[in-house]
Amino acid sequence: MDIISSKDNEIIKSVKKLKEKKYRDLENAYIVEGIKMVKEAILEKASIRQIIICDDCEKSDSIPKELMYEIAKYDCTYVTSKIFKYISEVQTPQGVLAVIEKNNSVNNSETDINYNEDIIVALDDIQDPGNLGTILRTVDSVGLTQILVSKGTADCYNPKVVRSSMGAIYRVKVIECNDLLEILKEVKRNKFKILVTSLGDNSKNIYDMKYNKKVLVIGNEANGVEERIMNLADEKIKIPMLGRTESLNAAVATGIVLYEYVRQKLEK
Repeated sequence: MDIISSKDNEIIKSVKKLKEKKYRDLENAYIVEGIKMVKEAILEKASIRQIIICDDCEKSDSIPKELMYEIAKYDCTYVTSKIFKYISEVQTPQGVLAVIEKNNSVNNSETDINYNEDIIVALDDIQDPGNLGTILRTVDSVGLTQILVSKGTADCYNPKVVRSSMGAIYRVKVIECNDLLEILKEVKRNKFKILVTSLGDNSKNIYDMKYNKKVLVIGNEANGVEERIMNLADEKIKIPMLGRTESLNAAVATGIVLYEYVRQKLEK
């Protein structure tokens, strides 16, 4: 078994490049790292292209034997600990990472949208990777299988997003919209109503809204939902707050609204 020990190896160079968005887009692939994430990728039958293993970690049994048995079914590459640290994104690598094909759609059409779901979440230029990963995790937790993201939204396959999604990235289809406004117009033509979060006085309480055939648009952390989309909205909603804080973190707000949807669904 050959063990790669050079940074100049073509496999190592290609994996290293996937740290950059332009190469993730070019290769339509991304990296997941760590025992839990790789194990979940296998369980979820993600499109795994390759698995990189630290030779020293396997010898020390830090990677569970039952996981190594599953990993052996894939295209595996062994590297030295020095090379693994070179390609790793974390301070204390666990010795295993996988290159996975994206679960996404990139176009300017509504054809990939599943209209059988009660509610669709759309993100308008969400910037913070932690927020984005948490929103993906929340969308997955309420049983939704897709999310619309604007061109200006942070990369859903950024390593920080992938880690904070806690495996949701395998199950939630990311529909990247070249023009979110046009996609939302198409969604409206499919009998969905557009809801936007807004702090305005004419916004409805989220608990007074019925969440059936709705698109929930979550706006940019600093600027909110852009004006063109705001003008397209059928309803504006806000979360009632009893304290002096005027607004909530985008991921927190998404979770509160989506779990009101869950509450209403369970009541039925």
